Formats: sequence, C-alpha cells, structure tokens
Amino acid sequence: MPDYGLKGHAAVITGSTSGIGQAMAHALAAEGVNVLLNGFGDPARIEADRAALEAETGVRVLYHGADMTKPDQIADMVGSAHREFGRLDILLNNAGIQHVAPIEEFPVEKWDAIIAINLTSAFHATRAAIPLMKAQGRGRIVNLASAHGLVASPFKSAYVAAKHGIVGFTKSAALELARSGVTANAICPGYVKTPLVEAQIADQAKARGIPEDRVVEEVILAAQPNKSFVEYEHLAGLLLYLVSDMGASTTGAALSVDGGWTAA
Repeated sequence: MPDYGLKGHAAVITGSTSGIGQAMAHALAAEGVNVLLNGFGDPARIEADRAALEAETGVRVLYHGADMTKPDQIADMVGSAHREFGRLDILLNNAGIQHVAPIEEFPVEKWDAIIAINLTSAFHATRAAIPLMKAQGRGRIVNLASAHGLVASPFKSAYVAAKHGIVGFTKSAALELARSGVTANAICPGYVKTPLVEAQIADQAKARGIPEDRVVEEVILAAQPNKSFVEYEHLAGLLLYLVSDMGASTTGAALSVDGGWTAA
C-alpha cells in the first residue's frame, strides 16, 4: 500500500453517515486523517459508527449535525473542525438527495431542497474553508459530482442542474485558488450500489414486474457500458490521490469514474 502522507491531517465530509461519504471517511481515517462526520440518521447508530471508526483507526472522529440547508450551521461545522483539530486539510462536499419527476410535475419544494443540499451547501462549506486552507498554504477541496454533472438524464432536472453546477463551481474555485496551494476537483461517479440505489432496484423490479438482476442490467446500468457498479474503493482511491501531494497539480478537473458512461 502506498503511503499518502496524510497522517495527522483533518477532514470535513458532508453526508458521511452512510453510502459514499461514509466509505470516504473510512478511507481517510485508515490513512491517519482525523475526520468530522456529518449527516442525518438515527443518533444512536451515528454515535456507534463514529465510536467504532475511532476505535478501529486510532484517529479522532467527530460528528456535527449541521443541516445542509442552513448556511450558519454549515459555517459552524467547518469552524468546529478547525478548532477541534487545529487545522483543516480536506473538505469533501458529498451531501446530496434525489427526486425524479417530469419538469412540469416537479414539486417546487423538492427542486429548492436539491439545489440547496446538492449545490449551495458546497458553496457555503467551501467559502468557510478557503481562508483556513489559505492560511496553511495547503488544502484540498473535493466535490462529489456525478456522471450527471457531465451528461443529462430525463426526469432528474434538479439533480442534473445541481451536479452540472458543482462541476462549474469546482472549476471557478480552482482558478481562484491556483496559486494558493489549495486545489479543487470534482469526482463524477456512475452508479454506486448505495442503500439509496439498492432501494431503487427493489422498487423498479416491483413496478416493472421483472427480476432485480434485469433491473440492474436494463434500467440502472443501462448507460454504463461495463454493466458494473462503481465500487466504493474505486472512489476512495481517487480521493486519496487528489488529497495527497501526488495530486498537487490536479485542480479544476471533473474526473469520471463511471464505467465508460460519459465516453459516448
């Protein structure tokens, strides 16, 4: 295993109580990074997961329950991490939600929530983190976008708009920070078998009256030429590269991990 030189660094990861964010937290903690978790869920389960990760890796693992629709709470989350850890090296903007509907039927409140959580929260967290990282002369901002940050699908207008926005925001941040020692990049995954996607598979199978393996092949992974889910470790490997010194010259990039989805 390579040594990424991250021991003692500190990270904030939004939306990290499950799915991709949780996997990324485990990958960073395993490299000696102190981590501040964030997200919704059962408080007892969150605390058990936090304590288990801390015990397993020997790093400090904190939790902050900032609501990603509340700018003041987001700023407090970033500030709390810096106060507790004494530094802030990594910001991973990962929090996101989804809703699927035709544009003319799309609930306004769902549009507003998706834009707030998937896009605007990244602005608020980044805005709070930049002065801290600039003062250190080094920082890594990584935004979890999506293949939908590069291409579109029907009935996902808010999600596609937010993820395209994340890619554009990443590029602007990279240009502004180019001489500061702080990088900004976006990771654009295809489908990952998260709890959310697993629920979609079951729902689609029931709605279409077909087996779940056909749903995976013909519906969920229809756009991915390799017909395989992206694994958590594939995303974690890219993250570790980006936040290490090896990734110092990679900035402003939207990096696809999608089984060939956006190659067409």
